[in-house]
Amino acid sequence: MSKLIGYARVSTRQQSTDRQRTDLLAAGVRHDDLYIDHGVPGARASRPQFDRALDALMEGDTLVVTTLDRLGRSTQNMLALADELRGRGAGLRVLNLGGGDVDTATPMGSMLFTIMAALAQMEHEINRERVTDSINKRREAGLGLGGRPRRITDSQIRNAVRLVKVGEPAAQVARDLRMSRATFYRRSRALADQQGAI
Repeated sequence: MSKLIGYARVSTRQQSTDRQRTDLLAAGVRHDDLYIDHGVPGARASRPQFDRALDALMEGDTLVVTTLDRLGRSTQNMLALADELRGRGAGLRVLNLGGGDVDTATPMGSMLFTIMAALAQMEHEINRERVTDSINKRREAGLGLGGRPRRITDSQIRNAVRLVKVGEPAAQVARDLRMSRATFYRRSRALADQQGAI
């Protein structure tokens, strides 16, 4: 008897699979036939639960995922998977593809899957280009990229204190160091206390 094998995946351990699990169970997947990878990006080759789901597929069974990107990032890999499943006599069903449920066991579903897989990869590539372009523009403009703030050394603080002593406004010196005036004063006092203790 044919059955539905469900697969869900999230890229980080902080993300939840609750929505995918609910949709897959509503589509008729049994709890025992549901495989979930936690903290596994789509681009990674090793997806242990995905491999188990594929091993569980028998002829006549259907692999069910909620969205196309749960299968991976590359059109080539997604189409190869669809072909492999077809060769094994198994189907592939994507619940939310093109606004509806697509089953590759039908000619129309197979065609739509191919088109949507190509579009999904194109969208991924466009997003990657946007991120790279944004990073390059921020670098050219001399802006930071976020993340951990750069460490201001004690030597930089001492030089800044010298500037303030010769009449440079403390607010401007702190701005040049990319820190608040309060932080600048705190670091200056801490350095003065260290030198007094020596």
